[in-house]
Amino acid sequence: MPRDARRAQLLEAAQSVFVNNGYHAAAMDDIAERAGVSKPVLYQHFPGKLELYLALVENHGSELVRRVREAIESNPDNKHRVRAAVGALYEFIDAEGQAFRLVFESDLRSEPVVEQAVQQALSGCIDAVAEAVTADAGLDHERARLLAVGLVGLSQVTARYWLDASDSIPRDEAISLMSTLAWKGISGFPLQSG
Repeated sequence: MPRDARRAQLLEAAQSVFVNNGYHAAAMDDIAERAGVSKPVLYQHFPGKLELYLALVENHGSELVRRVREAIESNPDNKHRVRAAVGALYEFIDAEGQAFRLVFESDLRSEPVVEQAVQQALSGCIDAVAEAVTADAGLDHERARLLAVGLVGLSQVTARYWLDASDSIPRDEAISLMSTLAWKGISGFPLQSG
């Protein structure tokens, strides 16, 4: 199997084991067995459990930032951009495999490299929103960033809450509710003309 394909296979198996068991209860033996490989093959790709876990957090964090950036760039209309950005976070949290648990609910957040990877993902999402707010509302960086933290925080917290109670409200309706709430606040800042 090509190296990249093997790495992807190992990461998929590891994600399943980490999500189901948590970091501390997950064993490299379980991950190797889930992937259908020997432990030496697993160790050829990842020197230890922490490196394997960190690779997952970094991959999913990068994916989340990419989704948020694409959402913001998908439409020049700010109301649609807010909905798209909120939707990107909801869709990430609602994705199969529960990757969000590795990023937002890690039982390894006390490990500095994991906390740094999580913060890098959140900061990337915040930066993407702040850049749009700075350009569109003419706010300075600090104020735009504070608004961006609010939008990302609102989306992250409500999406996680929604997931736990997902049988009550359809995802599109939840996104609509939260993006309307966010838009009503953000739209109070006038669009600056170039």
